[in-house]
Amino acid sequence: MIIYKDILSDDEIISDSYDLKEVDGVVFEADCAMITEGAVNVDIGANASAEEAEEALEDTAVKVNNIVNSFRLQETSFDKKGYLAYLKGYMKAVKAKLQESGSSEEEVKDFETKAGAFAKKVLGSFKDWEFYTGESMNPDAMVVLLNYREDGTTPYVVVWKHGLKGMKV
Repeated sequence: MIIYKDILSDDEIISDSYDLKEVDGVVFEADCAMITEGAVNVDIGANASAEEAEEALEDTAVKVNNIVNSFRLQETSFDKKGYLAYLKGYMKAVKAKLQESGSSEEEVKDFETKAGAFAKKVLGSFKDWEFYTGESMNPDAMVVLLNYREDGTTPYVVVWKHGLKGMKV
């Protein structure tokens, strides 16, 4: 399994155990699932007697997004202007990391072009997106995008491909 970490914060963002699909050569998308977590039903095999009052147990079952929960992503919010300002700084930092790592000028230019085009898509449907930071909540690091498929019930996350480094486990 490969766990992908943010190149700026070193936070774990996603892994290849989810079906990652490359989109537009610049992001990965992965479908999420809403899972129930927390409630445990323990049956010890005893019968409740008529004399004993039945104990009321708190049901702490919570529906959570499997990817958000697994990687301890923290919800954050942006207005359109704030997100655009964040995105400019983030793209500049990723570009610098690409140049440091020895990427060719052509690869860096390709990233800039494709990232700009994808950012326009996000900004065009800005109200549909939810935003999550990594566990460290580093304000300069990657913000994971979450949206819903056309069916309105299937959530999916979007992560910037160039902002990740893979780590085999």
